[in-house]
Amino acid sequence: MSGEAAGARAANPARRRRVPRPERERQIVDVAVQVFAKRGYHGASVDEIAELAGISKPMVYLYLDSKEGLFLACLRREADRLVGAFQGAATASGAAPELRLHAGLLAFFSFVAEHRDSWVVLHRQASELSETIATAVAQARRAVMAQVAGLVWAGIEDSGPDSQLSDEDADFVAHALVGAADSLTDWMTRHPDQSPEGVTLRLMNMVWAGMGRVLKGEVWVPGADG
Repeated sequence: MSGEAAGARAANPARRRRVPRPERERQIVDVAVQVFAKRGYHGASVDEIAELAGISKPMVYLYLDSKEGLFLACLRREADRLVGAFQGAATASGAAPELRLHAGLLAFFSFVAEHRDSWVVLHRQASELSETIATAVAQARRAVMAQVAGLVWAGIEDSGPDSQLSDEDADFVAHALVGAADSLTDWMTRHPDQSPEGVTLRLMNMVWAGMGRVLKGEVWVPGADG
């Protein structure tokens, strides 16, 4: 190696160390989540993402194939983080189903509050894009739904053999609960003074307490009080 080449390497420390592919992809996705959240999918440019990540545009395409591939990488990683946070909190052994559900919902709302960029990518942008991206969103939603439905069903089973509620009822409550949680993330944006803990408690009182009354045989029928 000539003295000139050695000097060039010394002047550019980044060239002395080859960054492993997983680390490089993580760096790219970290930047991309921020850019997609700030500018939207259509407004974000791969040029900007490459510049902020400190690499060339062709290298972004080498690692993640296309702009859609880059967005999918962001979506899947952030969705995995969200699902992992919910599952990790909701699977505590020995705890009652309602306590595990409370822990899972609290982890969900805390994730949204602490990772606003991630939630913008997951919730507000992904549903408006391609079929491939919509499919990835649906997979993440089903993973959370299965966890919630399992906890609801465990609560029904704990109520005893006289319960008249079925698997379909558990699935219904799970969809209502997850749908309410999705909607409440927008409500939290408009009410920044509301903590994840407070939102979780209010939702549990609306849904779980109401389900408890049904389990005791209290069913509302139109006109029954008139």
